[in-house]
Amino acid sequence: MSMNERTRAADPQGGEPRYAQELSRSLTFKENVLITLSAVSPASSVFIIVPAVIQQVGGASAVAFLLAAVAGIFMAFCYAELSSRYPVTGGEYAFAARTLGPATGFAVFMLNMVGGIFILAVIALGTGDYLGEVWHSLGGQGAGIAVVLFAAVVAVFNIRTNAWVTGVFLAVELAALAVLVVLGFVHVGQPVSTLWTAQTADGAHGVLTGVSWGLVTAAVATALFAYNGYGAAVYFAEETRNAGRTIGRAILWSLAITVAAEVLPLIAVLLGTPSLARLIGSTTPMNYFLLTRGGSAVNTAVSLGIALAVINAVIAIMLQQGRMVYSAARDGAWPDVVGRPLARVHTRLKTPVTATLVVGAASALIAWLVPSDTLLLATGANLLILYAVVALSALRGKLTGRTKAAAYQMPGNITAPIVILAVIVYVSYETVVTDWVSAAISLAMFAAGYLYYYGYLHARRGKRWTLPEPATEED
Repeated sequence: MSMNERTRAADPQGGEPRYAQELSRSLTFKENVLITLSAVSPASSVFIIVPAVIQQVGGASAVAFLLAAVAGIFMAFCYAELSSRYPVTGGEYAFAARTLGPATGFAVFMLNMVGGIFILAVIALGTGDYLGEVWHSLGGQGAGIAVVLFAAVVAVFNIRTNAWVTGVFLAVELAALAVLVVLGFVHVGQPVSTLWTAQTADGAHGVLTGVSWGLVTAAVATALFAYNGYGAAVYFAEETRNAGRTIGRAILWSLAITVAAEVLPLIAVLLGTPSLARLIGSTTPMNYFLLTRGGSAVNTAVSLGIALAVINAVIAIMLQQGRMVYSAARDGAWPDVVGRPLARVHTRLKTPVTATLVVGAASALIAWLVPSDTLLLATGANLLILYAVVALSALRGKLTGRTKAAAYQMPGNITAPIVILAVIVYVSYETVVTDWVSAAISLAMFAAGYLYYYGYLHARRGKRWTLPEPATEED
């Protein structure tokens, strides 16, 4: 049976063609949120991304993260409406293709596919830093490659099994964050005004000096990246019960929990540190805080929790990427010799086994061959392009009425996408000024999608990249 026949088989009564329901629609709302939060990995953000903001702007990092939370709400509104109208496991490319055109949809897919493989490698390579705190021989590149391969094997299991696995890991990482919160609020030693005082330090024992609020505003971009991942709920939409009605809620709840899980530990650390100068000047602010307030045993235990959080994030993102590659193959993105295996769903596990294992193998290969600094450079501006496309999709969906049938309707009509586009323009300017190479690489990946579409898919339109309606809900 061809991929087009599989699509038509889902709607034998006629009308709009729909996808066949091949994945297992078995996830509850809560299980979707568990996997989504695991992809966000709040603990990884607090220990890897938050310290960079603290070093830049000191106590005002709290303001940067709160401003990013406001922007995140508007972004989540866009995601929620688009995802509830197009609950397709392809994620952003699925609704970009249906609102902005098939060429833009494929460009988004190319950006997400290549960038996602790179990001998996980057995150996995970071595991060694925290495993090394527990046992030195576990650090290094080998640990990162092993984590990628382990995650790929776990990700081919049934989706409810993965919800349970990621849920257990998520509980461990939230416990690690709870340690920060308790230690900070029990040992408050800094004035509340610290939270809106922008300053940096010239070294671990240096003097604090003030910095501009322009730098605080620029740090919002980093904070946005720390929250990113709540939109991943849509990647599991075809496996979530009543997805059309619940996926928007899953996105909004995922963002709310993420903000709380990252902002509370940040505030606790800023107020509870014994020395603000040493915290800001430290190369590892969170470890400095844990060592001074909790001791080496607590620091070691929390480091192990963070290593598990990183592994959990790799598993969750592997699930996400495997389903996106499967979805694109199902849509006829590749010649059949490549596309058929990638679009296959395991008859018993009901998961895209081949697509997931291919993503895992590619990520492991990249982790082995490409330095992590290069990978970070190659993915630094991906999020800006992705958010701009999502905002434009939401705006066009509203203006053309294409999202009128969405179960979730964002408040304020077109306010949310307009606000997000304004933020993206500002942050993009700051990014290009400080790091144009990263922006150029991301744009090149995005442009490659257009080249492939017009070089291969456009001539075969009507037979490939047909983008039918989502599968009918199973109550």
